[in-house]
Amino acid sequence: MKHRSVIVAGGASFVVGALAFVVVFSYLAANFDYPDILDGAAAEVLPRLRDGGSLMRAVWALYAFLPLLLVPAAVGTYFACPSSPARMTLAIVAASMGALAMCLGLMRWPSIHWALAKVYSEASAETQGSLGAVFEGLNVYLGNYIGEFLGEAALAAFFLLTGLSMRDESRFPKWTAWSGVGFSALFLIGAFRNVAHSVQAIADINNILLPLWMIVLGTALIRYSRNPVTIGFEVGIEGGAGRA
Repeated sequence: MKHRSVIVAGGASFVVGALAFVVVFSYLAANFDYPDILDGAAAEVLPRLRDGGSLMRAVWALYAFLPLLLVPAAVGTYFACPSSPARMTLAIVAASMGALAMCLGLMRWPSIHWALAKVYSEASAETQGSLGAVFEGLNVYLGNYIGEFLGEAALAAFFLLTGLSMRDESRFPKWTAWSGVGFSALFLIGAFRNVAHSVQAIADINNILLPLWMIVLGTALIRYSRNPVTIGFEVGIEGGAGRA
């Protein structure tokens, strides 16, 4: 069927991204006390990062690029929801923005933080203080503001727009649409954990729900892509809707 390969590729991107996220997250949790270590000082974190060696750096690099799988996933979702072309166009923008923000936030670890870690242990006390200030500033700017808040808020918007669009597609069970809407609300609340620590528990739950929902959404795209579908522009012409 037309566009089925794009939809299947999008679903596969969700599934592969979710499984890779679990593997990488588990490795960092076991070997780097992630994510608790994100609140640590430079004197604790940078030596541990350096001691992890090239494998630790490679894992962080892989982690940084994983969000980019959201872009083809969003494109596949667009073609799976032809009844809402305007809404899904906005969803692609939100997913792309979130993927880039998360990528930038995570990329600090195998790049700038890695460079800081290489010189930190041998630096003088005064220099270590300066390196520590740079380390903390990067964590706030690239980590908290861009990677976590902007990235997660944009991704929550994508899940919300996708869930609302799936309601209008008969090929998808209604529970998938409403589950997406519900998860988007939780994910948005968790994005405010650096502002209100009372929502940290929700953010911790989201670390589990995110890969699960990505697998569910990806599987739904693959499974229900067999049903006939046309792109939004064709729906507007053939159905008489969406004219300027």
